[in-house]
Amino acid sequence: MSLIGKIVFSIGFFLLSTIISCKNDEGPEVETIEDEITADSNILENGVPESDINNPLTITPDGSENYLNFDAEYIFDQESLHTFDLVLSEENLNLLNADPTAEEYVQGMLIFENDTLSPVGIRYKGSIGAFVGCVDGPNWFEPSGAKICTKLSMKIKINWEGRSEKFYGLKKLQFHSMNGDDSQMHDRAGYWLFRQMGVPAPRAVHARLNINGTYTGVYALVEQIDSRFVKENFDEGEGNLYKEIWPLNSEGTPYPVDHYLEALKTNENDNPSVELIRDFGQKIADASDEELQAIIATHMNINQIISYAVVDRLIRNDDGAFHWYCDDGVCTNHNYYWYEEPATQQLHLIPWDLDNAFENILFNANPVTPIADQWGSSRNNCQPFGYGPWGLPQKSANCDKLTRGWAKYTETYETLKTQFINGPLSVAQIDQQINLWVTQISEAHAEASILYEDVENEENWLNEISLFKAQLNKARQN
Repeated sequence: MSLIGKIVFSIGFFLLSTIISCKNDEGPEVETIEDEITADSNILENGVPESDINNPLTITPDGSENYLNFDAEYIFDQESLHTFDLVLSEENLNLLNADPTAEEYVQGMLIFENDTLSPVGIRYKGSIGAFVGCVDGPNWFEPSGAKICTKLSMKIKINWEGRSEKFYGLKKLQFHSMNGDDSQMHDRAGYWLFRQMGVPAPRAVHARLNINGTYTGVYALVEQIDSRFVKENFDEGEGNLYKEIWPLNSEGTPYPVDHYLEALKTNENDNPSVELIRDFGQKIADASDEELQAIIATHMNINQIISYAVVDRLIRNDDGAFHWYCDDGVCTNHNYYWYEEPATQQLHLIPWDLDNAFENILFNANPVTPIADQWGSSRNNCQPFGYGPWGLPQKSANCDKLTRGWAKYTETYETLKTQFINGPLSVAQIDQQINLWVTQISEAHAEASILYEDVENEENWLNEISLFKAQLNKARQN
C-alpha cells in the first residue's frame, strides 16, 4: 500500500447533497451543510470565516442550536454515521500540515449538520505510532516533518478561547485516523467490548470528516476521557483523574507527589490532594502477598477490574496497561487512566488507545507490542528481558504487586472469562456488531478508497474484516 504525497487543499463551496436524518423524533432536526452555509450570513461564499487568522469570527449561539439542546448520545449513536466539517484558513491548514507532530492548535470552524461553531481549536494528535509513515522526517522513532498521509488523527477543542458552551455536552472531539488498523474496527470494537463487560470506557463510533470541503475519509470518533466523562460514568464525579501513572513504579514504591500532580487531568487548579492513589500504592507496597486481595477489595470493584483484565488479555491489548516497556532498567506502562472517588476511596482503571489491540492474537504481528507472559505468570526473576522480533526489553506485568494481586482472583477471572466468551465476544454479539458497522461505513470507505491511494480498496478491506473475525474466533478459543 503506497503513500500519496501532500494533498493540495483548496477552499471552495461545501458540496454536500445528502440530508442526514435523525432516527427518531427525539433527535435534532438536520439540514445539509450547504443549507447551513447559505443560511448563515457570517460565512462567506467560499466557506471561510469573514475574518483573518488573527481576528477569527465569533458566532454567538442564541440557545436554539441543536448542540446546546441534545447530549452526547446523539453523537455516539451506534446506528448513525455522522459527517463533520472543519474549515480553516489556508495559512492555518498549512501550519498544521507542515509539522503535525507539534500538536499545536490553530483556529478554525466546526460545522455539524445545521450548526456552526466558530472559533474552535484544531490540531493533529498522536503518539509515535500515529505518525509512523505519515510524516516525511527520516526517523520513525522520533517522527518529524510534513504530513504525507491522507488522514492523521485530529482533536477539536470546543472550549477554545473561553467558550463556555459545550457541543452535545462534549468539550473535545477526537477523530482517530486508524492508519495502523486496516480493518478500521479496533477502536470501536475494543471499547464496545470493555463497556459490555461493565468496564468504564469511552464510547466510539465511526464518522466522516471533511476539511475545507474535501472529504478525507472514515475516522473513529472516540470519546474524550475528562471531567465530563467521569461525571457521567461514576457516582462521584468530582475526584481526581490521572493519565498514565501507576500507583507503584517499577521498583514497587509510589511515585513522588509531583509525578501524580503532573499526571492530573482534573482538579489541577484546586490545590488537589493525591494522597488517595499514593496511599493505595503504599498499602500495596507494604502488604504481603497474602494481604493483597483484602486491600484491593477495599479500594476497587473486583468484578470491574477483573473484567478489565479479561477483556484486555483476550483481545491482546498488548500496548496497554499490562505491557511494561523498559529503558535502561526503568520500566513503565501506558495507555490508561485512573479515576478515584474520594468518599468511597474507590479507584477505577480506564482503558485507552486500542488501535494496536487484537493484532497479536493469531501470532505476534507487531514487532513492538507483544507481551511475553500469560496472565498471572512472570519470568527472568522479574528483571527486564528482550522479547519479540526486535528483542525489545520488557518486564513481566505480574512482577507489579498490584497486578499480581489482581491475578490472585483466579476463580473470578475464569468465571468472567466464560461470561465474556459466551456473551459480548460471541459470534452472535461482536461479529453481528461488526457486520452492522461494515454495512454502515462501506459506502464512505469505498468513496475514500477511490479518492486516495493510501486507503485499502474494497476487496482488501473486506479481507481485513475476515482476518479480524478470525482473530476474534481465536480469542474465543483462548
